[in-house]
Amino acid sequence: MTAATTPTTPAAAKTPAEPPPPAPAAIEVHDVHKWFGGRRVLDGVSLTVRPGTVTVVLGRSGSGKSTLLRVVNHLEKPEAGYVSVGGELIGVQRQGARLKELSERAILAQRGRIGFVFQNFNLFPHLTVLDNVAAAPVATGRLRRAEAQALARELLERVGLGDRTGAYPRQLSGGQQQRVAIARALALRPGVILFDEPTSALDPELVGEVLSVIKDLATGGTTLVIVTHEIGFAREVADEIVFLHDGRIVEQGPPEQVLDRPAHPRTREFLSKVL
Repeated sequence: MTAATTPTTPAAAKTPAEPPPPAPAAIEVHDVHKWFGGRRVLDGVSLTVRPGTVTVVLGRSGSGKSTLLRVVNHLEKPEAGYVSVGGELIGVQRQGARLKELSERAILAQRGRIGFVFQNFNLFPHLTVLDNVAAAPVATGRLRRAEAQALARELLERVGLGDRTGAYPRQLSGGQQQRVAIARALALRPGVILFDEPTSALDPELVGEVLSVIKDLATGGTTLVIVTHEIGFAREVADEIVFLHDGRIVEQGPPEQVLDRPAHPRTREFLSKVL
């Protein structure tokens, strides 16, 4: 008599694992319009910046480059469209089908996650270099004063100014002041940093020292958006180049495409004058 065999149940088919959801864009600008009086400065601009990339924005003066940066951190409020950073709407919240302006306090908190380096440094003249860098982490309650100063010293070393912590802005060159401004932008550990023509106010011999610091950030995986006229620098650091003309993005792509083989006549005209 043969022993009864227990039937075996086929192994259940494994359900393939779903891929993880994509990380939100570092910056998403969606159909943004901006007017100053009767002049349209941004005309339906849409732009996606991926995390850890460097985007350089080019265009002639008055094309809307600086306004675009200021809209990203809500220093300028768009008439239409919206901006999100890391998946979070900036300056507004959804209320049904509409967008409602946030309180100024909430907007200031959001700006603390978006570094901004201005053309003209915007340092506090009555504060030392160390306190200029340490001020924001203390003011926002993120760090105690001693902790913020320790961080400021680290950041000033990083930008090559560890020996000037006790100096005041008036005692520094323009290039040194801009490097302090970069350290200040880093002090809140922002997810992205915006640079608005960071070398335009500098004498030519000082430009290199600032660009060197920005290159270091670019290779370190920080998400950067840079408005500049330094074409050689753009070619070296950019993952993506955006060309603005009359408030519209007319060309976009990697440096070798936009700079070497521009498709739009306005891009070709601009590059013929600056190269």
